[in-house]
Amino acid sequence: MDKPLSSLDWSLLQSFLAVAEEGSLSGAARKLGASQPTLGRQIKQIENQLGVTLFHRQPRGLAITEIGAELLDPARAMRDAAMQVSLTAAGREQNTAGTVRITASVFVAHFILPPIIAKIRRAHPEISIDLLPNDASENLLFREADIALRMYRPTQLDVITRHLCDLPLGMFASTRYLNRKGRPQTVEDILDNHDLVGYDRDEQILRGMRQLGLPAQRDWFQTRCDESVIYWELVREGCGIGFSQVHVGLRDPDIEQILPDVPIAPLPVWLTAHQAMQQTPRIRRVWDILANEIPAFVS
Repeated sequence: MDKPLSSLDWSLLQSFLAVAEEGSLSGAARKLGASQPTLGRQIKQIENQLGVTLFHRQPRGLAITEIGAELLDPARAMRDAAMQVSLTAAGREQNTAGTVRITASVFVAHFILPPIIAKIRRAHPEISIDLLPNDASENLLFREADIALRMYRPTQLDVITRHLCDLPLGMFASTRYLNRKGRPQTVEDILDNHDLVGYDRDEQILRGMRQLGLPAQRDWFQTRCDESVIYWELVREGCGIGFSQVHVGLRDPDIEQILPDVPIAPLPVWLTAHQAMQQTPRIRRVWDILANEIPAFVS
């Protein structure tokens, strides 16, 4: 190589990693918010500086070369170190004004967070909130979000977590559907005489039913959708009996809970932040309000 990796412009390494991880200039451009021609020039620049070929051009993207693959681990280590420096510096910031980015599942972002975020804004108008509804896991290490609400205990290094509560789950159907099909008195009645609303590719409901001793299969569900908010609308519109967080179902005047004594495992709620950022004043204030308000809201 003509030039050691450590002496390269960091922006070039970011471009190299983005292209390597996304597999194309277009995907990397979306990830970095840059243009494809700019990324193409940067990849050519880093190849020229190192004196190697990092990618083979293909009709449908870029394939990383052997030497490019060898550079991935040291480049990622440099990215991690750079982000750790940034996080540590940001964690020392004392200014309350600024933006806090919160990520949560689409369902939680839709049904739980809006009134709580409104309360944060009333109490701290100097703090702006970015809400990222996403059923995938946002990466706190790389500042894609400052605070995350997870339905599992995060195991990522360098994050702090707090268990807030457990969200009880139940079976629900619309009053219109139940007036038409009858109100089941047993689980067997549901399986024999009623329509079910389930997920498409997500197996969460199947796993939950199997934990109850039911050999559930995808074809037990006559209507299926993985997008949680749309799933709930299908239940509300009378497609059949479905599953939801109890606090959401009980607040809906057009919905009735079915067999509330059936034991369904609840969803845990974990509040998570990077340990370097959690003491930043504005992040800490948002963290405290979320920690107090979410258990109260769902109780």
